[in-house]
Amino acid sequence: LEMTMDMLMLGAMYAPTDSLTLMLMVPWIEKSMSHRTGMGAEFETNTSGFGDLGLSALVPVWQSGVHRAHLNLGLSIPTGSVTERGATPMNPDAKLPYPMQLGSGTWDLVPGITYTAQEDAWLWGGQLTYRLRTGDNSEDYSLGNVFDATAWVDRRLARDFGVSLRLAYRDQDNIDGADPELNPMMVPTADPSLRGGERLDALVGFDWAPQAGAAAGQ
Repeated sequence: LEMTMDMLMLGAMYAPTDSLTLMLMVPWIEKSMSHRTGMGAEFETNTSGFGDLGLSALVPVWQSGVHRAHLNLGLSIPTGSVTERGATPMNPDAKLPYPMQLGSGTWDLVPGITYTAQEDAWLWGGQLTYRLRTGDNSEDYSLGNVFDATAWVDRRLARDFGVSLRLAYRDQDNIDGADPELNPMMVPTADPSLRGGERLDALVGFDWAPQAGAAAGQ
């Protein structure tokens, strides 16, 4: 009926040189999914824990006037669980379907390129990334590869405030293989052939970057 996911992402960046920035991302994920059986009984499953750890390097490759571009060289480390279980009407300790797991279970390569520009009160840019799964995980499957493309424009309303518009496109493949514990006849989210697809999101954002006072530089 409904699925909710909350993610808290802790990030740290360090630049050992002017031409290299290293980044670490640590996600904490909480998921819940509401179901209704064919007989009308409703129940909920929940999972929570750390997701896959992200490491990446940002390398500048081009700059001309207000325009800049850099490469993203990323690696996703499979620290998120792919063996989460929960109670269902059929089984008090059932393996939960693919969307309720916390990680991919595979080492994933995440290359990309980012372009940004700024002139007067306007900022704009775009990014292309591709998430390539390597091999199968411990449950005999790998999540689908993912291509992401996004473009944005930001208008500074004041020195400290801005508003942005962004389009985000995603093309995701279906799961390769299948978890032998999951029966696709029981619930659609356990069907590996239903996990791929395309989507386009339009997003509005507001940002605050204080230039003065106690919060300056944050």
